[in-house]
Amino acid sequence: MQKRNALDVLRERGFVKQTVFEEELYKLLDTESVPFYIGFDPTADSLHVGHFLALMAMSHLQKAGHKPIVLIGGGTAMIGDPSGRSDLRTMMTKEIIAHNCDCFKNQMSKFFSFEGENAAVMVNNADWLLKLNYVDFIRDIGVHFSVNKMLTAECFKVRMEKGLTFLEFNYMLMQAYDFLVLCQKYGCRLQCGGDDQWSNILAGADLIRRKESVPAFAMTFELLTTSEGKKMGKTQKGAVWLDKNKTSPYEFYQYFRNIDDADVNKCMRFLTFLELDEISALTKYNDERMNRAKEVLAFEVTKIVHGEEAAAQAEAQARAAFGGDESNMPSVEISIESPLVADILVQLKLSKSKGEAKRLIEGGGVVIDEDKISAIDSELSASQRQNGFVLHKGKKIHIKVTVRS
Repeated sequence: MQKRNALDVLRERGFVKQTVFEEELYKLLDTESVPFYIGFDPTADSLHVGHFLALMAMSHLQKAGHKPIVLIGGGTAMIGDPSGRSDLRTMMTKEIIAHNCDCFKNQMSKFFSFEGENAAVMVNNADWLLKLNYVDFIRDIGVHFSVNKMLTAECFKVRMEKGLTFLEFNYMLMQAYDFLVLCQKYGCRLQCGGDDQWSNILAGADLIRRKESVPAFAMTFELLTTSEGKKMGKTQKGAVWLDKNKTSPYEFYQYFRNIDDADVNKCMRFLTFLELDEISALTKYNDERMNRAKEVLAFEVTKIVHGEEAAAQAEAQARAAFGGDESNMPSVEISIESPLVADILVQLKLSKSKGEAKRLIEGGGVVIDEDKISAIDSELSASQRQNGFVLHKGKKIHIKVTVRS
């Protein structure tokens, strides 16, 4: 069975935002195994939900016969990308960048393969950027860039209001140079990324066509946003991480189980491998039947990131929490540092501060066992301090708390 053109697959699922020389790219993807790359900024020791869409796109491209190149921005992270920022990003040490780079490959291998046919490769642009001779770089690469044209890029416009440093201004040249190096070393012909990277990606494709006189292509994806236009993957506790030690499989499952109805279809198309007909059938309702679609979505994304066993366990815990079955409810063991319920909420990281915990109690959002907590100075009973309790925060968080002796 002939593999489908990757561009058809990505378009049908809604990934593609912008491309250049689309007809030429389509023919290339139809006739050759095309090395392509996406860059990842190693500013944390885990990927997060914001990366999920790009990882899925890379998976679809590899399944269609193309070779993923994961570019770790160990060199560019020493500068910082101005795209989408109004401030200067804090520069990182080489040691921190190296540590963060080491944490990505295992997570990515759950989406696409680093072995076998069209095996993905991981490279670090520090290998060539940190060895550059500045005069040679400006002479060989800078000559192909128009400052006037660069200043029209959206990523620079935003920073111009507060002051754009020359350090940041070099970012577009360096990212374009990455594409050129990957073209020369691996035959890379396509760079992909989020649509906020359009100007940088386009610059690289243009540089290759000028210097190498070979076709090079740019493709950007839709950003993962809610129906209200806000970036997905943010909670009160911060980002939703792919690392189970930062965001547990249960928390990960619950995040997607509780998204708005309007976002379910899009998330299924972007973040699962479910067929489009099945997605349409699951999400055609405007009533409580959407809860089933949310369960399927939450299970599928958790299965991809954490495995089927963890997804099944998270699903069982979620159903137990809402159904009152303590045997499967997510649990945590703690040493009681203070009997005050407000302090317990902070200790369990369900509130950022004691003040926030008190406001939550005053609003009627805390139940311990079967009793709603109404007084801000409420304390656990002697039995609860000794034997544990079930804590309910709002309608979505239900935790069985055991006490360490």
